Amino acid sequence: MPRVRITHKRIELSSRYVLLILTLVCVLLMVVSYTTDIIQTPLSYVSGYLVVPFQKGIKTLGSTVATRADDLKELRKVMEQNNKLQAELDELKIENYNLVQDKYELNELRDLYELDRKYSGYEKIGARVIAGDAGNWFSNFVIDKGEVDGIEKDMNVMSGSGLVGIVTEVGPNWAGVRSIIDDASNVSAQVLSTSDHLMVTGDLLLMEQGQIRFSQLVDEEGTVANGDVVVTSDISDKYLPGINIGYISSVETDNNNLTRSGTITPGVDFAHLDVVLIIKELKSDKFGE
Repeated sequence: MPRVRITHKRIELSSRYVLLILTLVCVLLMVVSYTTDIIQTPLSYVSGYLVVPFQKGIKTLGSTVATRADDLKELRKVMEQNNKLQAELDELKIENYNLVQDKYELNELRDLYELDRKYSGYEKIGARVIAGDAGNWFSNFVIDKGEVDGIEKDMNVMSGSGLVGIVTEVGPNWAGVRSIIDDASNVSAQVLSTSDHLMVTGDLLLMEQGQIRFSQLVDEEGTVANGDVVVTSDISDKYLPGINIGYISSVETDNNNLTRSGTITPGVDFAHLDVVLIIKELKSDKFGE
């Protein structure tokens, strides 16, 4: 007789199905426990061991989910408040910057107004600096006024509390200015208190210390001292007389024992030039030179 071989197939269930079956059993037991009055039965004991932990798990899971939802809601609320506060802070920063800028411009305009009053005998026009040399100092720069505004070469330029420089070239709506701190600049000047003459020369290296140089001071009495005011002199060929340059900050006798030299602190902040006044009169026209 032929032999019959019976093979047993191994049944495997995934954990997903096991969990599903256990869940269905727990639900069934819960229904039974709530719909029957049987208290002390084996089924009741089984229900207690299986259902109660399951109920606790569901309750714990529900509480955790609710807590997380509340946390997310609170986090979203905090983030919205933070974004709103950041926007308000940005607006305040912009307003503060505008106020600082307005204050700075107001101070500049006030200085120009005082300068205009001080030199009221000259016709003047205001201009804004629109370009300058690379570096920390405005030794040469461009302004936004030109021929159409009546600007001419060799007109004097002022700002702050005194002389800035002189117009060197002119275009239709712009003009180039060379300041007195430029290495190529030479200004004939005099000490206001003694009328002693001297020569003021530009020195960009010295300007790093906030100073400009003077030389050829003829001071026979030796009375010129630190703090004395220096202005443009009458004998200057291009600069109008009496314009403030600055005040003497150091002075020493030269090796020839005849002249003195030293440094001057200028009356203009050459690191932060923004607006200037141009005197619309030439030295040669006004004094017939």
